[in-house]
Parts: sequence; structure tokens; C-alpha cells
Amino acid sequence: MSDTHSPLPREVADAYVDALIALDPITGTYLGVKESSSRLPDLSPAGQEALAELQRATLARLDEAERAPAADSDSERRCGRLLRERLTAELAVHEADEGLRWVGNMATPAHSVREVFTVTPSGTDEDWAAIAERLRAVPTAYAGYRESLAQGLERKLYAAPRPTATFVDQLTEWSDTGEGRGWFEDFASAGPEALRAELDEAARGATAAVVELRDWMRDVYTPAIEGAPNTVGRERYARWARYFNGTDLDLDEAYAYGWAEYHRLLGEMKQEAERILPGAATPWVALAHLDEHGKHIEGVDEVRDWLQGLMDEAIEKLDGTHFELAERVRKVESCIAPPGGAAAPYYTPPTEDFSRPGRTWLPTMGLTRFPVYDLVSTWYHEGVPGHHLQLAQWAHVAQDLSRYQATVGHVSANCEGWALYAERLMDELGFLTDPEHRLGYLDAQMMRAARVIVDIGMHLELEIPADSPFHPGERWTPELAQEFFGSHSSRPADFVESELTRYLTIPGQAIGYKLGERAWLLGREQARERHGDAFDLKTWHMAALSQGSLGLDDLVDELSAL
Repeated sequence: MSDTHSPLPREVADAYVDALIALDPITGTYLGVKESSSRLPDLSPAGQEALAELQRATLARLDEAERAPAADSDSERRCGRLLRERLTAELAVHEADEGLRWVGNMATPAHSVREVFTVTPSGTDEDWAAIAERLRAVPTAYAGYRESLAQGLERKLYAAPRPTATFVDQLTEWSDTGEGRGWFEDFASAGPEALRAELDEAARGATAAVVELRDWMRDVYTPAIEGAPNTVGRERYARWARYFNGTDLDLDEAYAYGWAEYHRLLGEMKQEAERILPGAATPWVALAHLDEHGKHIEGVDEVRDWLQGLMDEAIEKLDGTHFELAERVRKVESCIAPPGGAAAPYYTPPTEDFSRPGRTWLPTMGLTRFPVYDLVSTWYHEGVPGHHLQLAQWAHVAQDLSRYQATVGHVSANCEGWALYAERLMDELGFLTDPEHRLGYLDAQMMRAARVIVDIGMHLELEIPADSPFHPGERWTPELAQEFFGSHSSRPADFVESELTRYLTIPGQAIGYKLGERAWLLGREQARERHGDAFDLKTWHMAALSQGSLGLDDLVDELSAL
């Protein structure tokens, strides 16, 4: 008797993950798939189209799966909805040929190739043999990436000049770290002596590929895109905003919300600044005072250890009171980011089996002295209770979700919204009573509100409101955006420049922090109203963190129903 079973949405989603890993071994490495360690993806136009074909075929299978009676369960419905939304958004980006002009200071295919080595297993000689093979794959991967960009030039699909210039500078840094060798050679130097000759040769080949890509970007690509706009316009912006936020946003409403948050936060910052430096002309004068005279950590190793202690303390105080954490979720590591990347800290999630724990990464940007006021809430965001608790919890409950929901089906605004909610939660719970820490938290919140304003404003060339203290009535440009951001942030000039380049690189991503936080807060409030006195925050947190990712159009509904 033949098996007539039709797959359900979760089965379709998990089959997609298996097929995706075969096409994209970088994803496989992040998930802890050992077989992925020696390979890199095809970054050429043909490789991009192969991924798109997988997405189209998966959507066709999902159509059939959602007609099955058992697909009506909450778990199947939620998974199917996420899979459809994500693949549809990803295909829209591909079919607009965005992959033929993906250049910038972060999150490009070239960055992914380099960064995957930092999470590739390296504990045994066998691991290093796989790394050597992956290093030998770098030239082909970068050649495929260059082929995609060359096709973009032929079609007059240009990247923005400013991120391109930054990318050329980064490639230069990757090619020579100052010791007469490149980043890949530095990385390979930690390998075993038994494989020294093989690793060195493979690493030199990878560095040569970086130099070749850099020279082509500098000598061919950069002149070809001279005069191209740095911003993307409303149509492209709306497409990217859907990709990063999981919903079709009302961009004008979101822009107005950013300004409302700006005015609210500015009032709070002025009050907190008065506690630190009475009479300070602006909150940023008080923050500049803290840069020189506030609490700080001396030394790169010392700041890494201090951040580890901050996360360990948060786990001890939150577990059992506001969260219920499994033992393997309690482990998170503080790391220093490799040089040559963007200035913003980031997080990498654990492997599916937790053999590699979740890790936070601090780019030092060459510094050895670190004021703590802008680190505390940032590590609540990147580590605990932010990204780590959400993404590690997804991995922990993967057996109750689909593998897709627990891993690759991320919606950026869901994750970043939770992390920003986590910062606010720590303020609500009394962890930020120190004036330095709280002003640093408010400064971080202001940065996220400013992101909404300038990211939408400059890409859509919107008008600055009449009640703005900054250039009222003028229309946004990248130059005005950098000036505004710099005057409303405690960050140094190189960080501000890196941030604005980031917004030009990945339009629509930076707004998801504030818009995602708004969705999490609204969902919590509606759940609280529904339960009344019976509402339990710890129970709600764990249920919310165990449902996997959702786009903002679905997140509030699901959170409200918990």
C-alpha cells in the first residue's frame, strides 16, 4: 500500500532548511552542520538563481501542504505563515536583482565569507583540514561575487558610492593587517603545525583573492558607479523594509513615530544629564564628560571579561524571577570581534546542539579604553536578556517548532525589537538606576529613534518637520543625516560614519529596532489587559520566546493571545 501522506507546513519548512544548507554551507556552519565546514556557497548569478528556484519550489509545496486538514493547528499555521512571508520577501529582493549590487560595509556576501571562519569548528586537526579546504574555496566564492556585481554593472544596477568606498577600504585592511600578511593568514596561523604548509598556502590564496577583488572594486567598479545615488528611493526602500520587518509598513507613519520617540527621549535625557553634569547644555555634553571622567575599563581582555561578568550577573538575577532558563541557555560567551568590520557590536547564536554557545562580539576599533555607560544596556541588548535569550531559547525548543522557525526563518525586526525591549525591561526592573548607565541606555534608545528618522527620511528624501530643532523644512540628504546623527549620539565620529554607511548598505533594517520594540510592548500590554490580575510576566516571557520568529504584521496578534 503506497504512502499517500502529504507533507504538512512544518515538514515543508524543515525540508527547505536541509536544501538551503546544501546550497549555502555558511548557513550550515552557523547551525553546527560539520559537513559544511569545508565549503562556501556559489555567489554568482547562477548560485543566486539556484536559491531562488528552491524558494519557488518550496512555496509551491507549501500551497499543497496548507490544504491538508491537519495544517489548521496553531503550530502548523504559524510555521506556514512565517515560511510564506519570508520566502516571498526574499524572492521579491532577488527578482529585483538586488543581489547584483549588494555592496557595503557589512552583511554582504564578501563579509559573510570572512566572518564564517570565526565560527567554523577549530578544535582538532580534522577541523583545521576542513578549514584549509574552505580557505581554498575563497577565491572561487569571491570570483562568483564579482561576477554578480559585474552583471549588475552591465544592467546599470549600481551600488551606492559611499558604501562602495568603505568596502574598498575594508578589503584593503583584510589584505594586510599591518604584519605583512592578510586576515586569512592571521586566522590560519592558529592552526596545528602538522598542517602548517597546507594552511599557509590556502590562506595566501584567500588573501590574493581579497586583493584581486579589492583591485577590481577600486579600478573598475568604483569609476563605473560614479555619480550614482547613495539612497534607494521609496520603491526599493519599501521592498527592503518588508524584507527586514516582515510587514508592508506605512513608512510615513513610521517616520512620524520616530520623531515622537525623539521628543520623548530628549526630555528624559535632559533630566538624567542634569544628575551627572548640572547645567550641561545638552545631554551629549554630559555624555562627553563621561567619556573623559566616567567609569571605564582599561584593556581589551579586561573589557571582554567585564562584559562576560555583566551577562553572568544578569542570568543569575533574571533566571527564576522573570525567565525560566534551561541550563544550556544559561551559557553565553563574550568575544572580541575581528578587525576590519563595522563598528557596531553583534551576536552569533549557538549551534543547534549547543556545541558552540551563543557569543557576543565587541569591535574595539583600535581602542583600549572603554567607558561603561554605553556598554551596559548594549550588552543587555546583545546578550542577556536580549538576543541570546531569544535565539538560544529558539534553539532549545526547536523540537516543538520547526527547524526553520528556530534557525533560518528570522525576521530582523522581531529579533532586534526583542533586544530593544530587553533593554527597556532592564530599566523597568531597576537595573539601570546608576545615572551613567541610565543616560547611556537613553542615548542608545535615542540612537534607535534617530535611525527611524534618518533611514526613512534620507532614502525617501522626506521633509524635516517644522517643530524639529534641526534644519526644519529642509529635505533629508545623507550629509544632513550624518550631521543629525552625530549631534544626537555619544558615539565617536568613526562610529557615526560607519552607522550612516550601514543605513545606505542595508536600507530598512535599522528601523526594525524601534518598530519591533513597539510591537513587543503592544503585544505585552494587550496580553496584560486580557489576563488582568492573573497576568504573569515570567510566563508570558517564556511563551513569547518559545514561539519562534514572526513578522511584525503577525507578532502583535500572537503576543496578545499568550
